[in-house]
Amino acid sequence: MTIQNYLIIESNVVTNIVLWDGNPDTWQPPAGSIQLIDATTSALIWEAVAKDGKTIDWVLVEEVGLGDIGFTWNETTQILTTNQPKPPIPAQS
Repeated sequence: MTIQNYLIIESNVVTNIVLWDGNPDTWQPPAGSIQLIDATTSALIWEAVAKDGKTIDWVLVEEVGLGDIGFTWNETTQILTTNQPKPPIPAQS
């Protein structure tokens, strides 16, 4: 088994990220938690929308392997969503 980052999800929120080989004989994840391999898990994160080299907006885009503590888990879509608010648009000069 390969040691890699696992997202520990409790009550549909990522509560921890651990280096683990996935073997419950070497470590017991919290009871009732979900364990997902970070490198293969999709997450919606904010990405800048640029025009003429300037950020004009932010949109949620799906990326793989970018889960983080505090992200929420949607069991239906099997996708994490960032807990960060939409970033502000930088002031244009």
